[in-house]
Amino acid sequence: MKPRSLVTAATLLALAAVIGWQCQSLLADPTIWPPDDYVEYWAAGNLQLRGLDPYDPELLLPLERRAGRPTDEAVMMWNPPWTLTYVMPLGLLQPRVGQLAWLAVGLGAILVSVGMLKATYAAPATAKRFAVVAAAFVPVYLVLQAGQIGPLLLLGASGLAYFARRRQFALAGVAAVLLSTKPHLAYLVWVAMLADAVARRRASMLAAGVGVGVVTAAIPMLFNPDVYGQYLAAMRDHPPAQWVSLTLGTLLRVAFGAEYFGLQFVPVALGLGWFAWHWWPRRRAWDWAEEVPTLLLASFLTSPYGAWHFDLVLLLVVVLRRAGDPAAVRLRVAYFGACLAMLAVSLGGLTSVWFGWVAPALLLLDLTPLRHPSAVAAHELRAVPA
Repeated sequence: MKPRSLVTAATLLALAAVIGWQCQSLLADPTIWPPDDYVEYWAAGNLQLRGLDPYDPELLLPLERRAGRPTDEAVMMWNPPWTLTYVMPLGLLQPRVGQLAWLAVGLGAILVSVGMLKATYAAPATAKRFAVVAAAFVPVYLVLQAGQIGPLLLLGASGLAYFARRRQFALAGVAAVLLSTKPHLAYLVWVAMLADAVARRRASMLAAGVGVGVVTAAIPMLFNPDVYGQYLAAMRDHPPAQWVSLTLGTLLRVAFGAEYFGLQFVPVALGLGWFAWHWWPRRRAWDWAEEVPTLLLASFLTSPYGAWHFDLVLLLVVVLRRAGDPAAVRLRVAYFGACLAMLAVSLGGLTSVWFGWVAPALLLLDLTPLRHPSAVAAHELRAVPA
């Protein structure tokens, strides 16, 4: 072997040894990186595999304590039942092993997403910038620390844009299925898929997404035929009206009265109205790769509930679409300033509400006209006829 190869091999072995030692320490000491929201997925997956109710707090609580989260109240997995298809494998593992596996899945999903977004939006002059811009986005670390499912949503959104750019619309529809784990954060994507299928008679994306979605939704019933009824019962006993989340609807309820739960959905009506206005002049030349970030941002801003600080990782799609503009120096300065502000909020231990300015700030970023179109986009549009 050449000296350089020997040095590389030795470095990789040393890195593997350090990682192995760290993993052994993590497995042995539950006080190191204690589990957060991960426990809801592990416990629900464990119950589901045994045919028990994954939405029963009395069954979840002892499992979550066993997993290392000291809590007097169960952490509920409010994601719809088809999400269990993705988290059931965690239930096969010991809690700590599953936590490390979940971290690896989340980190891998983010890295793959960044790669796909780079391939979709990067110009040659900006390709090296994507990793730096992504690494600076604080919600990436927040979602990994929390053990939330956001990286899978990001992977779905990135795959949708990536395959749509290559006009592989069936694969784009399959990727979009991952967004259904938190459907309210991407509801305008579903509306756009239906509108695109009707207006342009291009139903491959919608058909592939529905087909894979049906299979994904059916798998949990093989282990627990009553799981959908159990989910509806849990939603009945703990309705979203009890949730105080970071949305415009919540602000309306704070202003006019928490008892007016219908106000939570006023922003959704605004979002649908915006979509009709946005869609109509573009319906014959709808560019999915360019529209996915805008749809996600509009969905996030008008979501009826959810949209927590760790869910902001989904908006990395918006950030990296803009990273393809090499001329936007002021935007980059503003972006890194915003990242420092998010870091300060996070280190200060402030609640999720203190991240309420982030999505509107990204809206201002997204509304700023692109001064240098993506070279990848331009190449694809020239190479493939509409």
